[in-house]
Amino acid sequence: MRRPLLLLAVLVLTATGLVAPTAATTGPRAPAVSTSPAPPLRYVALGDSYSAASGVLPPDPTAPLVCLRSARSYPHVLAARTGARFTDVTCGAAETGDFFESQHPGVPPQLDALSRRTDLVTMTIGGNDSGVFIGAILACGVAGVSSLGRGNPCEQQHGDSFEQTVRETTYPSLVRALRAVHRRAPSARVAILGYPWIVPRRDGCFAQMPIARGDVPYLRSLQRTLNDAVRRAARATGSTYVDLNRASDGHDACQPIGTRWVEPILLGTNPVVVHPNARGERAMARQVVRRLRLR
Repeated sequence: MRRPLLLLAVLVLTATGLVAPTAATTGPRAPAVSTSPAPPLRYVALGDSYSAASGVLPPDPTAPLVCLRSARSYPHVLAARTGARFTDVTCGAAETGDFFESQHPGVPPQLDALSRRTDLVTMTIGGNDSGVFIGAILACGVAGVSSLGRGNPCEQQHGDSFEQTVRETTYPSLVRALRAVHRRAPSARVAILGYPWIVPRRDGCFAQMPIARGDVPYLRSLQRTLNDAVRRAARATGSTYVDLNRASDGHDACQPIGTRWVEPILLGTNPVVVHPNARGERAMARQVVRRLRLR
C-alpha cells in the first residue's frame, strides 16, 4: 500500500502547487532570446573632396556650400546600405590640418564630429597637403600644353621633389591625423581609403588630360607614392587601409564614360575636374564594404 499512497500524495501536492511537476524541475530555464534589433552604427565621414564627391549632383542640401558635398558620395552610399546614424563633415580641399582647425568660417574642425560613442570613421585625406598632388597635376598640365604633349617636361622640371614632399611631409601629417582620430573615437573602426587611379600606366589621353606622354608614368608613380604613404600611416596607427589600386586600375580619367571612375580635365561630366564621378563613388563604397565586411 505504500506506493499507491506515495503516488496519491504527489498528485495532491502537485494539484495544490506545493510540488512542481517533474518536467519543470529537470534543469534551469533557458535564457530568453532578445528580439530587439541591434542599434545602428554611429558613422562619421571625414575627409576631402574625394570623400565629399565634390561636383557630383545633387549636392547635399545640409552641407555648407563651400564644402561642395554631394548626396551621392561614398559615405552616403555606405550610410544608406548599413542604416547607420550618419554624420558627414567631409569638405572639398580639406587637408589633414583641417581635422584640427576650422577650414572655413562656420565649418568646425572635422575632429569635433567624433566622440567615444562613434563606431565607424572613414576618410580620404592627404592629397591636398602641401599642395603636392593637385599642384603636380596642374604643373604637369601646364608643362604638357607647352610641349604639345611631347616628352616628359614635368619630370624634367620637378624631378623627385613631389614624391619627396609626400614621404617627408604628407606621411607624418597622416600619422598625426589618424592618431588624433583614434583618441577622439577610441572604440571606432577607422578606415582610410587610397585614391583611385587618375591616369593610366602609360601613354595617357592628351585631348582629355593634357599631360605629356612621358609624364603619364611620372604622375602615376607620384600617386602610387601617395597611396603608399596612406597605407603606411594606416598600419602605423592601427587603422584599416582600403586599397583602391587594383580595383580602380582601368577606370582612370582616360577611359570612356561608363568605364571611368574619375573625370578628366576636358570633355568630362563633372564640373570639378580630376575627381570621382558617381560611378567611382559607388565603387569606393563597395571596396569599403568588402574590406570592413559591413552588412
